[in-house]
Amino acid sequence: MYFNPMLRDIASYEAGKPIELVVREYGIKREDIVKLASNENPYGTSPKVLQSIHLEDMSLYPDDSYYELKDGLAAHYGVDSQNIIIGSGSDQIIEFCIHALHKEGFKILHAGITFAMYGIYAKLYGAKVLKTPDNAHNLAQFLESYQTHKPDIIFLCVPNNPLGECLESKQIEDFLAHISPDTLVVIDGAYQEYAAYKDSARGIAPAHFIDKYPNVIYLGTFSKVYGLGGMRVGYGIAQKDIITALHKVRAPFNITTLSLQAAISALKDQEFIRSCIQKNFEQMTRYEEFATTNGIGFIPSYTNFITYHSEQIQSTKLCQWLLERGVIVRDLASYSLNALRITIGTQEQNTRVFALIQEYFSNN
Repeated sequence: MYFNPMLRDIASYEAGKPIELVVREYGIKREDIVKLASNENPYGTSPKVLQSIHLEDMSLYPDDSYYELKDGLAAHYGVDSQNIIIGSGSDQIIEFCIHALHKEGFKILHAGITFAMYGIYAKLYGAKVLKTPDNAHNLAQFLESYQTHKPDIIFLCVPNNPLGECLESKQIEDFLAHISPDTLVVIDGAYQEYAAYKDSARGIAPAHFIDKYPNVIYLGTFSKVYGLGGMRVGYGIAQKDIITALHKVRAPFNITTLSLQAAISALKDQEFIRSCIQKNFEQMTRYEEFATTNGIGFIPSYTNFITYHSEQIQSTKLCQWLLERGVIVRDLASYSLNALRITIGTQEQNTRVFALIQEYFSNN
Protein backbone atom coordinates (compact mmCIF):
# COMPACT_ATOMS: atom_id res chain seq x y z
CA MET A 1 0.00 0.00 0.00
CA TYR A 2 1.33 3.45 -0.90
CA PHE A 3 1.40 6.08 1.85
CA ASN A 4 2.26 9.75 1.64
CA PRO A 5 6.11 9.78 1.77
CA MET A 6 5.93 12.81 4.04
CA LEU A 7 4.73 10.48 6.81
CA ARG A 8 8.21 8.93 7.10
CA ASP A 9 9.55 12.11 8.72
CA ILE A 10 6.61 12.68 11.06
CA ALA A 11 6.61 11.44 14.64
CA SER A 12 3.13 10.85 16.05
CA TYR A 13 1.99 13.40 18.60
CA GLU A 14 2.63 12.09 22.10
CA ALA A 15 -0.52 12.65 24.14
CA GLY A 16 -0.67 12.23 27.90
CA LYS A 17 -1.20 8.62 28.96
CA PRO A 18 -4.94 8.06 29.59
CA ILE A 19 -6.17 7.01 33.02
CA GLU A 20 -7.85 3.90 31.61
CA LEU A 21 -4.53 2.60 30.27
CA VAL A 22 -2.85 3.05 33.65
CA VAL A 23 -5.70 1.12 35.27
CA ARG A 24 -5.17 -1.78 32.86
CA GLU A 25 -1.38 -1.81 32.88
CA TYR A 26 -0.69 -1.31 36.59
CA GLY A 27 -3.86 -2.51 38.29
CA ILE A 28 -4.35 0.79 40.10
CA LYS A 29 -7.90 1.81 40.98
CA ARG A 30 -9.19 4.65 38.83
CA GLU A 31 -9.93 6.81 41.86
CA ASP A 32 -6.31 6.48 42.99
CA ILE A 33 -4.86 7.86 39.76
CA VAL A 34 -3.84 11.50 39.40
CA LYS A 35 -3.48 12.71 35.83
CA LEU A 36 -1.24 15.79 35.58
CA ALA A 37 0.11 15.28 32.07
CA SER A 38 -2.20 17.08 29.64
CA ASN A 39 -2.79 20.50 31.24
CA GLU A 40 -6.47 19.91 31.84
CA ASN A 41 -8.33 21.97 34.43
CA PRO A 42 -8.23 19.89 37.64
CA TYR A 43 -11.38 21.65 38.85
CA GLY A 44 -13.36 20.45 35.85
CA THR A 45 -15.75 22.73 34.07
CA SER A 46 -18.40 25.15 35.28
CA PRO A 47 -21.46 23.47 36.87
CA LYS A 48 -23.52 25.62 34.51
CA VAL A 49 -22.09 23.63 31.59
CA LEU A 50 -23.52 20.37 32.90
CA GLN A 51 -26.90 22.02 33.38
CA SER A 52 -26.91 23.29 29.79
CA ILE A 53 -26.44 19.99 27.94
CA HIS A 54 -29.65 18.64 26.40
CA LEU A 55 -29.34 15.08 25.16
CA GLU A 56 -32.63 15.20 23.25
CA ASP A 57 -30.92 17.35 20.61
CA MET A 58 -28.47 14.61 19.63
CA SER A 59 -30.28 13.40 16.49
CA LEU A 60 -29.84 16.75 14.73
CA TYR A 61 -26.71 18.27 13.26
CA PRO A 62 -25.57 21.43 15.07
CA ASP A 63 -26.27 24.83 13.58
CA ASP A 64 -23.18 25.08 11.38
CA SER A 65 -23.10 28.86 11.68
CA TYR A 66 -22.24 28.49 15.39
CA TYR A 67 -23.71 31.97 15.69
CA GLU A 68 -24.40 31.89 19.46
CA LEU A 69 -20.87 30.82 20.33
CA LYS A 70 -19.36 33.29 17.86
CA ASP A 71 -21.52 36.10 19.26
CA GLY A 72 -20.38 35.22 22.78
CA LEU A 73 -16.72 35.21 21.76
CA ALA A 74 -17.19 38.44 19.80
CA ALA A 75 -18.60 40.19 22.88
CA HIS A 76 -15.90 38.71 25.11
CA TYR A 77 -13.05 39.92 22.91
CA GLY A 78 -14.58 43.06 21.40
CA VAL A 79 -14.52 41.85 17.79
CA ASP A 80 -17.16 41.12 15.15
CA SER A 81 -18.54 37.59 14.85
CA GLN A 82 -17.33 37.58 11.23
CA ASN A 83 -13.79 37.69 12.61
CA ILE A 84 -14.18 34.25 14.23
CA ILE A 85 -13.86 30.65 13.05
CA ILE A 86 -14.65 27.61 15.22
CA GLY A 87 -12.55 24.46 15.19
CA SER A 88 -12.40 21.05 16.80
CA GLY A 89 -9.76 22.29 19.20
CA SER A 90 -7.46 25.15 18.25
CA ASP A 91 -5.09 22.61 16.69
CA GLN A 92 -7.63 22.08 13.89
CA ILE A 93 -7.36 25.77 13.05
CA ILE A 94 -3.57 25.37 12.91
CA GLU A 95 -4.18 22.80 10.19
CA PHE A 96 -6.63 25.16 8.45
CA CYS A 97 -3.95 27.85 8.33
CA ILE A 98 -1.31 25.55 6.87
CA HIS A 99 -3.77 24.00 4.41
CA ALA A 100 -5.05 27.37 3.20
CA LEU A 101 -1.61 28.93 2.69
CA HIS A 102 0.23 25.85 1.43
CA LYS A 103 2.13 26.25 -1.84
CA GLU A 104 5.32 25.03 -3.47
CA GLY A 105 8.33 25.89 -1.34
CA PHE A 106 6.12 26.47 1.71
CA LYS A 107 7.94 27.22 5.01
CA ILE A 108 6.95 27.74 8.63
CA LEU A 109 8.95 29.13 11.55
CA HIS A 110 8.58 28.42 15.26
CA ALA A 111 10.60 28.32 18.49
CA GLY A 112 13.14 25.56 19.10
CA ILE A 113 10.76 23.80 21.49
CA THR A 114 7.05 24.49 21.24
CA PHE A 115 3.69 22.85 20.48
CA ALA A 116 4.45 19.80 18.34
CA MET A 117 1.43 20.09 16.06
CA TYR A 118 2.87 23.12 14.23
CA GLY A 119 5.61 20.94 12.77
CA ILE A 120 3.46 17.83 12.35
CA TYR A 121 0.82 19.58 10.23
CA ALA A 122 3.48 21.46 8.26
CA LYS A 123 5.38 18.28 7.39
CA LEU A 124 2.14 16.57 6.39
CA TYR A 125 1.77 19.21 3.67
CA GLY A 126 5.41 18.93 2.63
CA ALA A 127 6.46 22.22 4.20
CA LYS A 128 9.93 23.04 5.45
CA VAL A 129 10.02 23.55 9.22
CA LEU A 130 12.38 26.23 10.53
CA LYS A 131 13.26 26.39 14.22
CA THR A 132 15.14 29.00 16.22
CA PRO A 133 18.37 27.87 17.93
CA ASP A 134 16.99 28.75 21.37
CA ASN A 135 14.32 26.51 22.85
CA ALA A 136 12.24 29.43 24.14
CA HIS A 137 10.94 32.38 22.10
CA ASN A 138 13.92 34.55 21.18
CA LEU A 139 12.43 37.18 18.87
CA ALA A 140 15.84 38.37 17.66
CA GLN A 141 16.41 34.84 16.35
CA PHE A 142 12.90 34.77 14.89
CA LEU A 143 13.58 38.00 13.01
CA GLU A 144 16.96 36.81 11.74
CA SER A 145 15.42 33.56 10.44
CA TYR A 146 12.49 35.46 8.95
CA GLN A 147 14.75 37.84 7.05
CA THR A 148 16.89 34.97 5.76
CA HIS A 149 14.22 32.41 4.85
CA LYS A 150 10.97 34.42 4.42
CA PRO A 151 8.64 31.78 5.94
CA ASP A 152 4.97 31.79 4.97
CA ILE A 153 3.71 31.27 8.54
CA ILE A 154 5.28 32.22 11.88
CA PHE A 155 3.97 30.51 15.01
CA LEU A 156 4.24 32.29 18.35
CA CYS A 157 3.04 30.20 21.28
CA VAL A 158 2.14 32.77 23.96
CA PRO A 159 2.60 31.32 26.60
CA ASN A 160 4.75 28.53 25.24
CA ASN A 161 3.83 24.87 25.62
CA PRO A 162 5.64 22.77 26.92
CA LEU A 163 8.09 25.22 28.53
CA GLY A 164 5.74 27.77 30.12
CA GLU A 165 7.63 30.97 29.26
CA CYS A 166 5.70 33.88 27.76
CA LEU A 167 6.47 36.88 25.58
CA GLU A 168 5.19 40.34 26.49
CA SER A 169 2.58 41.90 24.25
CA LYS A 170 4.88 44.86 23.50
CA GLN A 171 7.66 42.51 22.39
CA ILE A 172 5.31 40.87 19.92
CA GLU A 173 4.20 44.26 18.55
CA ASP A 174 7.80 45.36 18.05
CA PHE A 175 8.46 42.11 16.20
CA LEU A 176 5.37 42.38 13.99
CA ALA A 177 6.48 45.83 12.80
CA HIS A 178 9.25 44.05 10.85
CA ILE A 179 7.05 41.34 9.29
CA SER A 180 5.54 41.58 5.81
CA PRO A 181 1.74 41.57 5.64
CA ASP A 182 2.10 38.61 3.27
CA THR A 183 3.34 36.41 6.13
CA LEU A 184 0.69 34.93 8.42
CA VAL A 185 1.58 35.24 12.12
CA VAL A 186 -0.27 32.80 14.35
CA ILE A 187 -0.46 33.86 18.01
CA ASP A 188 -1.43 30.71 19.86
CA GLY A 189 -3.13 31.81 23.07
CA ALA A 190 -4.21 28.41 24.42
CA TYR A 191 -2.97 29.46 27.88
CA GLN A 192 -3.52 33.21 27.56
CA GLU A 193 -6.12 33.39 30.34
CA TYR A 194 -3.42 32.29 32.80
CA ALA A 195 -0.72 34.60 31.45
CA ALA A 196 -2.93 37.69 31.42
CA TYR A 197 -3.96 37.03 35.03
CA LYS A 198 -0.38 36.62 36.24
CA ASP A 199 1.05 39.58 34.30
CA SER A 200 -1.10 42.01 32.33
CA ALA A 201 1.94 42.96 30.21
CA ARG A 202 1.82 39.44 28.73
CA GLY A 203 -1.90 39.57 27.96
CA ILE A 204 -2.88 39.58 24.29
CA ALA A 205 -5.85 41.68 23.14
CA PRO A 206 -6.96 39.99 19.89
CA ALA A 207 -9.05 42.99 18.78
CA HIS A 208 -6.04 45.28 18.93
CA PHE A 209 -3.70 42.88 17.18
CA ILE A 210 -5.95 41.96 14.25
CA ASP A 211 -6.90 45.61 13.73
CA LYS A 212 -3.29 46.84 13.70
CA TYR A 213 -1.76 43.78 12.02
CA PRO A 214 -4.12 42.26 9.40
CA ASN A 215 -1.77 39.29 8.90
CA VAL A 216 -2.31 38.04 12.50
CA ILE A 217 -4.62 35.28 13.65
CA TYR A 218 -5.17 34.65 17.35
CA LEU A 219 -6.04 31.13 18.52
CA GLY A 220 -7.91 30.24 21.69
CA THR A 221 -9.35 27.07 23.17
CA PHE A 222 -11.92 25.75 25.61
CA SER A 223 -9.70 22.75 26.43
CA LYS A 224 -7.62 24.39 29.17
CA VAL A 225 -9.02 26.85 31.70
CA TYR A 226 -12.61 26.24 30.58
CA GLY A 227 -12.26 22.55 31.44
CA LEU A 228 -13.64 21.18 28.16
CA GLY A 229 -10.70 19.15 26.86
CA GLY A 230 -13.03 16.25 26.09
CA MET A 231 -15.38 18.46 24.05
CA ARG A 232 -12.70 19.73 21.60
CA VAL A 233 -13.64 23.33 20.87
CA GLY A 234 -11.21 25.99 19.70
CA TYR A 235 -11.45 29.25 17.81
CA GLY A 236 -9.50 31.64 15.64
CA ILE A 237 -9.84 35.43 15.53
CA ALA A 238 -8.58 37.34 12.48
CA GLN A 239 -9.49 39.77 9.74
CA LYS A 240 -12.47 38.73 7.65
CA ASP A 241 -10.42 37.80 4.56
CA ILE A 242 -8.37 35.30 6.57
CA ILE A 243 -11.47 33.81 8.19
CA THR A 244 -13.18 33.52 4.79
CA ALA A 245 -10.21 31.62 3.37
CA LEU A 246 -10.05 29.26 6.36
CA HIS A 247 -13.75 28.47 6.08
CA LYS A 248 -13.10 27.08 2.61
CA VAL A 249 -11.00 24.27 4.10
CA ARG A 250 -13.30 23.67 7.09
CA ALA A 251 -15.59 20.67 6.88
CA PRO A 252 -19.21 21.32 7.91
CA PHE A 253 -20.36 20.44 11.43
CA ASN A 254 -16.76 20.25 12.67
CA ILE A 255 -17.80 20.37 16.34
CA THR A 256 -20.64 18.45 17.95
CA THR A 257 -23.93 19.67 19.34
CA LEU A 258 -22.80 18.76 22.86
CA SER A 259 -19.52 20.60 22.37
CA LEU A 260 -21.32 23.67 21.12
CA GLN A 261 -23.74 23.73 24.05
CA ALA A 262 -20.90 23.26 26.53
CA ALA A 263 -18.69 26.00 25.09
CA ILE A 264 -21.52 28.54 25.01
CA SER A 265 -22.26 27.95 28.69
CA ALA A 266 -18.61 27.77 29.78
CA LEU A 267 -17.86 31.15 28.23
CA LYS A 268 -20.65 32.78 30.25
CA ASP A 269 -19.27 31.71 33.64
CA GLN A 270 -16.23 33.94 33.94
CA GLU A 271 -16.47 33.89 37.73
CA PHE A 272 -15.68 30.16 37.67
CA ILE A 273 -12.75 30.81 35.33
CA ARG A 274 -11.25 33.47 37.60
CA SER A 275 -11.57 31.14 40.59
CA CYS A 276 -9.75 28.33 38.75
CA ILE A 277 -6.92 30.64 37.67
CA GLN A 278 -6.49 32.04 41.18
CA LYS A 279 -6.23 28.54 42.67
CA ASN A 280 -3.83 27.53 39.89
CA PHE A 281 -1.29 30.18 40.81
CA GLU A 282 -1.71 29.59 44.54
CA GLN A 283 -0.69 25.99 43.90
CA MET A 284 2.00 27.05 41.40
CA THR A 285 3.74 28.84 44.27
CA ARG A 286 3.93 25.53 46.13
CA TYR A 287 5.67 23.92 43.13
CA GLU A 288 8.18 26.76 42.95
CA GLU A 289 8.90 26.57 46.68
CA PHE A 290 9.21 22.77 46.53
CA ALA A 291 11.67 23.04 43.64
CA THR A 292 13.77 25.67 45.41
CA THR A 293 13.86 23.67 48.65
CA ASN A 294 14.90 20.48 46.85
CA GLY A 295 17.41 21.96 44.43
CA ILE A 296 15.25 21.36 41.35
CA GLY A 297 15.46 23.75 38.43
CA PHE A 298 12.22 25.08 36.95
CA ILE A 299 11.06 27.47 34.26
CA PRO A 300 8.91 30.34 35.61
CA SER A 301 5.50 29.55 34.15
CA TYR A 302 2.60 31.67 32.94
CA THR A 303 0.37 28.65 32.37
CA ASN A 304 -1.32 25.86 34.33
CA PHE A 305 1.79 23.68 34.29
CA ILE A 306 5.40 23.87 35.41
CA THR A 307 8.51 22.36 33.85
CA TYR A 308 11.03 20.81 36.24
CA HIS A 309 14.62 20.13 35.17
CA SER A 310 17.65 19.11 37.21
CA GLU A 311 20.84 17.08 36.95
CA GLN A 312 19.61 14.97 39.84
CA ILE A 313 16.49 14.03 37.88
CA GLN A 314 16.49 11.48 35.09
CA SER A 315 13.13 12.51 33.69
CA THR A 316 12.17 9.25 31.99
CA LYS A 317 13.02 7.22 35.08
CA LEU A 318 11.17 9.59 37.43
CA CYS A 319 8.08 9.80 35.19
CA GLN A 320 7.90 6.01 35.00
CA TRP A 321 8.37 5.72 38.76
CA LEU A 322 5.50 8.16 39.35
CA LEU A 323 3.34 6.39 36.78
CA GLU A 324 3.70 3.07 38.57
CA ARG A 325 2.35 4.80 41.68
CA GLY A 326 -0.64 6.32 39.91
CA VAL A 327 0.63 9.81 39.06
CA ILE A 328 0.76 10.68 35.36
CA VAL A 329 3.07 13.54 34.34
CA ARG A 330 4.67 14.41 31.01
CA ASP A 331 8.21 13.33 30.21
CA LEU A 332 9.86 15.84 27.84
CA ALA A 333 12.48 13.38 26.61
CA SER A 334 10.68 13.39 23.25
CA TYR A 335 11.79 17.04 22.95
CA SER A 336 15.37 15.97 23.76
CA LEU A 337 15.02 17.52 27.20
CA ASN A 338 15.82 15.92 30.52
CA ALA A 339 12.75 17.52 32.06
CA LEU A 340 9.18 16.81 33.08
CA ARG A 341 6.08 18.93 32.73
CA ILE A 342 3.57 18.76 35.56
CA THR A 343 0.05 20.15 35.31
CA ILE A 344 -0.81 22.15 38.43
CA GLY A 345 -3.43 20.04 40.18
CA THR A 346 -5.58 20.50 43.23
CA GLN A 347 -4.02 21.00 46.66
CA GLU A 348 -4.51 17.32 47.51
CA GLN A 349 -3.08 16.12 44.19
CA ASN A 350 -0.04 18.35 44.46
CA THR A 351 0.69 17.26 48.02
CA ARG A 352 0.78 13.69 46.76
CA VAL A 353 3.17 14.62 43.94
CA PHE A 354 5.58 16.33 46.35
CA ALA A 355 5.56 13.36 48.71
CA LEU A 356 6.29 10.92 45.89
CA ILE A 357 9.12 13.00 44.42
CA GLN A 358 10.71 13.26 47.85
CA GLU A 359 10.34 9.49 48.25
CA TYR A 360 12.00 9.03 44.85
CA PHE A 361 14.95 11.19 45.89
CA SER A 362 15.29 9.23 49.12
CA ASN A 363 15.45 5.92 47.25
CA ASN A 364 17.63 6.94 44.28
